[in-house]
Amino acid sequence: MDQWIVGNLHPIPRILMGPGPSNVHYRVYQAMMTPVIGYLDPQLLSCMDEISEMLRVVFQTKNPLTLAISATGSSGMEASFVNFVEPGDTVVIGVNGFFAARMVEVASRCGARVIQIEQEWGKAVEPERIIKALKENPQTKVCGLVHGETSTGVMQPLEEIGSYCKKRETLLVVDAVTTLGGAPVKVDEWGIDVCYSSSQKCLSVPPGLSPITVSAKAKDLLRSRKTKVQSFYFDLLLLEKYWGEERVYHHTAPASMFYALREGLRIIMEEGLEERFKRHQTLGDHLKMELEGLGFKLFAQEGFRLPMLTSVVLPDGVDDAQVRRRLLEQYQIEVGGGLGPLKGKIWRIGLMGETCKMQNIACLIGALKEIL
Repeated sequence: MDQWIVGNLHPIPRILMGPGPSNVHYRVYQAMMTPVIGYLDPQLLSCMDEISEMLRVVFQTKNPLTLAISATGSSGMEASFVNFVEPGDTVVIGVNGFFAARMVEVASRCGARVIQIEQEWGKAVEPERIIKALKENPQTKVCGLVHGETSTGVMQPLEEIGSYCKKRETLLVVDAVTTLGGAPVKVDEWGIDVCYSSSQKCLSVPPGLSPITVSAKAKDLLRSRKTKVQSFYFDLLLLEKYWGEERVYHHTAPASMFYALREGLRIIMEEGLEERFKRHQTLGDHLKMELEGLGFKLFAQEGFRLPMLTSVVLPDGVDDAQVRRRLLEQYQIEVGGGLGPLKGKIWRIGLMGETCKMQNIACLIGALKEIL
């Protein structure tokens, strides 16, 4: 049996400045050391109630159906489509990056007729083009948009589209995986019906949970489905019975991750949303300025740049993989490369949650000056 015994795992700590995950506060790690308890233990149910309440604050909503799915951020996307899309339904999706394209893939697997409003990567989709498609297809059941496109660093405007959908039966489904907790996500004010995110970016909790909130309009549509939701695990009405007053067993909840999310949300509440948004914007602007000073060119469309994720075109002669490898191995700094057609052409540099600190910017810029 000796040959099967492996040594202890000692990962080297990194400054996580990629597109996610972000660094995690020591208080969150401490919370995860709290003893595991059962999935119907009153103490865990109380923890879940507190998570829901704080998530409503961060999502800026009063939706009762606000919870955390026990899976990574991609599960939020999956749940948002499998619950509300039935075979033959029309879905309009603004496609301007890798994760918007994944929305198309997920909707297609649900049997939807998907209308793609395509935009060049690095630019926002013009709201008037989305609204035009919705007018031409009044039967549209879901309009899907990515608020913060992680592959390009673009922030998508939502208010005008949300205002249009508010007056109609079409549901506005929004991916806020990158933005939640780092920029305003005004679910109620903007008319968002389904909004999902992830634990590991601006919330600065380890990956493993996907916060989601669902409007009353979306819940009514869900209850009127002609067919069963094809996924048992992601069935939001079943999850609501577990997270809500009924407390019906659905799955064995990851208690340690719930503790982590609760503590991460407590840290956000202590800082205050407006102060947190201001920190991300101020330091994001500073990082962009420093990178331009080193010869990097900002990739995302001006006026639509994410504060917490900066995309830059590499200076001439800079080898993408080699420099990122040196940053990781010599300076313990992680930055992200491009996805899809942008592979080898851009970097994606994150300043999310706990990572969003001036000293981390100084470490990165100092390292790049030495390398370049």
